[in-house]
Amino acid sequence: MLVAVAVAGLVAGVAGLSIAVVAHNRVNQVVDECQEMLRRQLQVASGSVDERALRDLAIVHYDALKEMSGHRSFSLALLDAVGDGIVISSINGRTETRTYAKAIQGGHPVEMLSPEENQALRAARLGKGPIVTMDDPLPDFGNGNGDRKAPTARA
Repeated sequence: MLVAVAVAGLVAGVAGLSIAVVAHNRVNQVVDECQEMLRRQLQVASGSVDERALRDLAIVHYDALKEMSGHRSFSLALLDAVGDGIVISSINGRTETRTYAKAIQGGHPVEMLSPEENQALRAARLGKGPIVTMDDPLPDFGNGNGDRKAPTARA
């Protein structure tokens, strides 16, 4: 019985240590990304950047319908220095193509984004474009998944 309690304690300790290491690494990543975002915002605030010019872009290629190879579908984020812009997505299948455009205000989507659109938006906001993959590790913004409902007011 005592051995079982000792083994359970050891397993719990190792699990706790593993969680702490993962959390520490994630915090370091978020701090680095926040520093980059602040640096980019300071450029805008200092007046050294035309805030109306398109400055941030990223494109993500993917197979949306799993029926074509070659990653023919894409999502493209185009943003100005204050985070206003659009995400354009083209979903390409064998017999048809659909194109969507979604507005971005202040760096946040006005309507729900797909995971691929969200990845393009996050990469553009962080200056990681122009070409990004779904496997590139990027932090989430907003409520944890990068999506949010339409803004009620802008600051």
